[in-house]
Amino acid sequence: MAANINPTVRRRRLGAELRRLRQASGLKSTEVAERLMISQPKISHLENGRRAISPRDVRDLCAVYGVSDQKAVDALIEMARESGTRGWWHAYGDIPQSVYIGLETDAASVHAYEPLVVPDLLQTPAYAHAVIEESIPRLTARQAAARLKVRLRRQHRIYDPAGPLRFRAVLDESVLRRAVGSPDIMREQLEHLNALGAEPNVTVQVLPFTGGAHPGLSGRFSLMRFADGPEAAVVHLERFTSDLYLEKPSDVRPYDVMYTHLQARALDPVSSRHFITDAVKWHVGAANRP
Repeated sequence: MAANINPTVRRRRLGAELRRLRQASGLKSTEVAERLMISQPKISHLENGRRAISPRDVRDLCAVYGVSDQKAVDALIEMARESGTRGWWHAYGDIPQSVYIGLETDAASVHAYEPLVVPDLLQTPAYAHAVIEESIPRLTARQAAARLKVRLRRQHRIYDPAGPLRFRAVLDESVLRRAVGSPDIMREQLEHLNALGAEPNVTVQVLPFTGGAHPGLSGRFSLMRFADGPEAAVVHLERFTSDLYLEKPSDVRPYDVMYTHLQARALDPVSSRHFITDAVKWHVGAANRP
């Protein structure tokens, strides 16, 4: 598999194309299921990218949809072969959020709202280690090490010379105040946050406590956009045992509006850097207090 092939995103794009072909043919998913003698939920899972699809399934579906262009059929079959491969992160064992990592790897931009901790892609190794160790009960040293390696490798997207990820983050003030690890770890992390915020592809804004109630009170979320176009977007809602992914434009749009409101309520990037610098002094002062 080529290094730039992402099986998770390939499966998602293939499913979207199969849905488009089905709709163009005028067939309902139940009718397709009857013709192929398979279950209707299988059709839904294939179109949503939640299930691997075999080249044979693609060939059979194209036949039902009346796709006569053999080159188009062959291209879809190749996507099916690629979608059956495993992403780089699987080499580290059973890593949670593998779907999210796959989407993040192929995203053109990520807009994240974080009310609790520094976003994964902006964490220092020491801060990331402390978050992993302290937030996941009964985690073995081996599991913690694997998660840390995966998290640090994900950060390569920020510096990718071929196409760095455009990352925007709105952070609640509690992210800066929460003492994760030692004061030295917090100082290093916040200084790193300011350094990254100066990069042309990274924007960091702080939403102070004085901002009062705001749309982000419902919790953290990430809005990922892809090179396919403005409608190619996924909202990720992280949960402890299972995550939620929203792809319908009607589901994505409210989060897009919510993020716009959060950016408007937050400090601008320059003021945010000053605010983060003050938070560094606050942690240093806390370390010196008895």
